Amino acid sequence: MPKKIQKKYTQYQKHDPQYARECDKYPDPLPSREYIMSCLDEMGEPLTAESIIAIFNIEESDRQESFHRRLMAMARQGQLIRNRRGKYALVDQLELIRGRVIGHKDGFGFLKPDDNSDDLFIPTYQMRALFPGDIVLARVANFSHTKREAVIVEVLERANHHIVGRYVEERNMAFVQPYHKQITQDIVIPNNEKSAAINGQYVITEITEYPTARRQAMGRIVEIIGDHLSPGMEIEVALRTHHIPNEWPADVLKEIAHLTPEVTENDKKDRQDIRDLALVTIDGEDAKDFDDAVYCDINTKDQTYRLVVAIADVSHYVKPESPLDQEAFKRGNSVYFPGRVVPMLPEILSNELCSLKPHVDRLCMVCDMRIDYTGMLIKANFYDAVMCSKARLTYMEVSQMLAGKKKKQMALLPHLKNLESVYQKMLAQRATRGALDFETTETRILFGKNKKIEAIVPVERTTAHRIIEECMLMANVATAQFLKKQKIPTLYRVHKGPNPEKIENLKTFIKSFGLKLTWTDEPTPHDYQTLIQTIVKRPDAHLIQTVLLRSLMQAIYSPELAGHFGLAYDAYLHFTSPIRRYPDLLVHRGLRYSFYQHNKNKPANNKKNLSTQNFPYDDARMAQLAEHCSITERRADEATRDAVNWLKCYYMQDKLGQAFEGIITGVTGFGVFVELKNIYVEGLLHITSLKDDYYHYDPVQHVLKGKRTNTMYRLGDSIQVIVARANPEERELDFELAKKSSKPLPKKIKTPRRRK
Repeated sequence: MPKKIQKKYTQYQKHDPQYARECDKYPDPLPSREYIMSCLDEMGEPLTAESIIAIFNIEESDRQESFHRRLMAMARQGQLIRNRRGKYALVDQLELIRGRVIGHKDGFGFLKPDDNSDDLFIPTYQMRALFPGDIVLARVANFSHTKREAVIVEVLERANHHIVGRYVEERNMAFVQPYHKQITQDIVIPNNEKSAAINGQYVITEITEYPTARRQAMGRIVEIIGDHLSPGMEIEVALRTHHIPNEWPADVLKEIAHLTPEVTENDKKDRQDIRDLALVTIDGEDAKDFDDAVYCDINTKDQTYRLVVAIADVSHYVKPESPLDQEAFKRGNSVYFPGRVVPMLPEILSNELCSLKPHVDRLCMVCDMRIDYTGMLIKANFYDAVMCSKARLTYMEVSQMLAGKKKKQMALLPHLKNLESVYQKMLAQRATRGALDFETTETRILFGKNKKIEAIVPVERTTAHRIIEECMLMANVATAQFLKKQKIPTLYRVHKGPNPEKIENLKTFIKSFGLKLTWTDEPTPHDYQTLIQTIVKRPDAHLIQTVLLRSLMQAIYSPELAGHFGLAYDAYLHFTSPIRRYPDLLVHRGLRYSFYQHNKNKPANNKKNLSTQNFPYDDARMAQLAEHCSITERRADEATRDAVNWLKCYYMQDKLGQAFEGIITGVTGFGVFVELKNIYVEGLLHITSLKDDYYHYDPVQHVLKGKRTNTMYRLGDSIQVIVARANPEERELDFELAKKSSKPLPKKIKTPRRRK
């Protein structure tokens, strides 16, 4: 090694750019990770730990041990890789890709690279040694012109240490069948690790030996959840499968022990008093936490509206980095199951102190808006306040009051009429900017005795639903604009437009219906809405609308201001539900920080809060929070969907053999998904049930087409099916065709001969 380079690394204290940071973190600092990687890059070849230690001239045995641990940690996190000869090398130099494993119920999988490049295929024989969620290093192998395959080099991090499944004893063997469909290999349970589990029970298994290409995973049972037919089992299993926290840690219980349902007089100090405003909450009949209240009046001189949206002041009670805050962050959001809620915050907050109950004082954060006669936002002020809701109203009650069908609470009617008036103005603006308005059906499960489903009914969207929705949208937009102007890091709700591939597929699909697109390569929300309005009266409107909806991207949280395509807003975030969403709580903290910065609504003894150091979030931290909150949101959706599908399959078990009318809601290469009319349950009509022909799948036209008969099963078509199988534990409902297509075969068509 040249002396110049040797001096550079032996005197790393002088040359390591990150050494000051290491000194802040450790009493006896070592070379930083970045400098170690720089050294390996400059050396140009893999090196043993001993060689790297020699380069940095680390002589003390305890510091050498610490250096060994740092190298191993870097290898675990994918910054380095340790080859079979025990040498460390940079991942980039070995042309390896780091990513997360995605499983498929059919046994194969995919690798989702960290750099967001295209997914790589993982064949079944490699997936035998992996679980979904594992972090791995892989190299790319092009075994064909159409499919890039991942060759797994090393598993860096195991994602599943505990697995939920059903305990099975069969032929003197015991194993656990995972509940998660993406985990396709059973877990072997040795005789001495069975605990007291009984055949058929749901259990939690701790993995003691991970699988290899030749050997199944092994584990021990650490918790027995219960019998598979017990009421509520679907929720208990979903919670544990998706790792959703549902018990409060001891330090959280200790922190909230002093709280009572009443707001203290001391907490009301230094806030604007808006208890005289006729604020009301408007929610569903079964709502228990009321986190928003609304009020509206009209200035008759200039015909402008004052719209006040008051939101429960959760940030007053949940302090950054407190045990309560850490648990709220861990949960990310409340999870709503049929008949049960797993809240983000303890009930003393979610159902009491931070619930805007009627006729009691509550702390709130207010978005006080001035809106012109066209429905445009003129300005918005934000402040801390104390309020007292005048009524807890339901959507149905408000709709009946506005229609003159309900005569109760008449003193509130003028204020509700004002809300309806400003809603009509905002609705006109919604149409002007081209916000999307898809017609979808939300359902609710009604339970009887022993939690048995009595019915699945659609939720009626009333005028009151739409009023509250538009009020919340306006408050969210006003908050986004304010924080953007103040340049305060926050989490925006970002919804990007369709990507080029989806646009091309959509163009091809639309042409077959005799429609023309008004946009070129980058459509606007207005373009989408124009097309939706064009097809309203068409019999195939539902089909076209479904394809339009599926062409859009999924909304996420992001610190970057990238707009919301579906709502047609340049800036949008979530301000209105800090009880149940952690991103909203972060938004409230940003607002409170702005109060301190401008010394508004705060007494002199709070001037110490003016320092920028008191806001604990920068853009980098917000990016981490955005990713976490997006993940917990998807986790909640998946858990809820699992529980609902379980319940729906259970509901259909006594309907086996019955015929129903349905609508095709999805088309795949292996069959079509059908939703039963008036029952709102979806199942699969597998392609093997279509025995009259061989069917070809067209992903662009969303159709299965018979090669011989030209019979088509297309998205949005009506179809009659028979319930063939209902398996709650698999969350699968299978149909068979009840009525064959009425399309006649061509008279002179010849049936092809079978090959011998």
